[in-house]
Amino acid sequence: MILRVLSASSFDLEIREIAADKSISHRCAIFSLLSDKPSLIRNYLKGEDTLDSLNIAKRLGLEVREEGNEMVLTPPPSIQEPKSILECGNAGTAIRLYLGLLSAQKGLFVLSGDCYLNKRPMKRVVLPLRSIGAVILGREDGNLAPLVVVGNGNLQSFDYTSQIPSAQVKSALLLSGLFAKGDSRYREPELSRDHTERMLSGMGVELESKMNGMGEVEIRLSPLKQKLKPLIMEIPADPSSAFFFALAAAIMPNSHLVLKNILLNPTRIEAFRILEKMGVKIIYKETSNTYESIGDIEIFSPQSLQSVEVSEKISWLIDEIPALAIAMACAKGISRVKNAKELRVKETDRIKAVVENLKLCGIEANELEDGFEIKGGEIQRAEVSSYGDHRIAMSFAIAGLKNGMEITQAEYINISFPNFLEILSKITQVEKKECK
Repeated sequence: MILRVLSASSFDLEIREIAADKSISHRCAIFSLLSDKPSLIRNYLKGEDTLDSLNIAKRLGLEVREEGNEMVLTPPPSIQEPKSILECGNAGTAIRLYLGLLSAQKGLFVLSGDCYLNKRPMKRVVLPLRSIGAVILGREDGNLAPLVVVGNGNLQSFDYTSQIPSAQVKSALLLSGLFAKGDSRYREPELSRDHTERMLSGMGVELESKMNGMGEVEIRLSPLKQKLKPLIMEIPADPSSAFFFALAAAIMPNSHLVLKNILLNPTRIEAFRILEKMGVKIIYKETSNTYESIGDIEIFSPQSLQSVEVSEKISWLIDEIPALAIAMACAKGISRVKNAKELRVKETDRIKAVVENLKLCGIEANELEDGFEIKGGEIQRAEVSSYGDHRIAMSFAIAGLKNGMEITQAEYINISFPNFLEILSKITQVEKKECK
């Protein structure tokens, strides 16, 4: 699909329709398999990635009944061995978390994805799982999908220190540790997204997470002694999706925006904090707090955006950096992103994609090994590619509010934010053209 976005003027909006949180939706589908009672989930994200997670859970025995905006997820007595390949589509979260869970089950499980997912590195999960007894086969000695899990139900406990803060690696190890023979420990250099810890604790897992004075995190986990309590929750709006419209308010003068019912987990709103450093006034109002803090975010556009350097808490920003790059391109001065080499192994090489697209838009930008450097200017209309990455597509769609934009391979937006264009059309005119 080719997407054309026309230039816009200032706007004043309240948005209640931001897509449900992607990370929590994935986990609801997967974690519901750990209970012996039905989970009740409201507002599950109907994006391609999260539907892939749900469909895999169904293939493993989960029964799904939909009642309006509610889903009743009824688990099987035990995880079933599927008769064919478990298709993960473009979902890195799905394939990595299922690797952890299925390594601890008995049976043969084959996990594969689309052409982009099957290029992404998996050894960061496969190697620690192998070290505790998991049998995982795949291309390049298990680094690339398709991956075959030969579940033996015989995993050992672990004491593992990750060299990178990664919620996916952490979640895979914690899921395997639930079935290990003894207590396990997991360490990471800084706290990554902690939805897994919060949700598993709420379901009854014996889990303790501590942070030392250096910001390093240690998690202690005990194996399951019984089936977990079911999940009963309404999934809040995804702050990573909401951030695209916060970006729109930041770059369009005299604009004002209220985002309703947004997940306010501190590991998920760091990009909003970066906008504040760039001069954007943002107000947060908590409205509820059960599994997670949830509330409203109000954004006021600044008179001008200031340059910024981003080099810390990258694991809290990894999904929003392409959108932040658009703010940097509109800011006064030179902005930099460092310590973000992880961007090169996401849905695409996001460093290269951002820099190449910005150059097409008339912005001076340079690749760094672990980030990029951007000199602020005037974003010009151009034809850019999504590179098969939903966040690149949406970032440059918002950039198009300045002077227009044409994005090829824009269909990838549906992976995480199916109603993105519907909301964007409240700000400007959008045109879609299907490719033959």
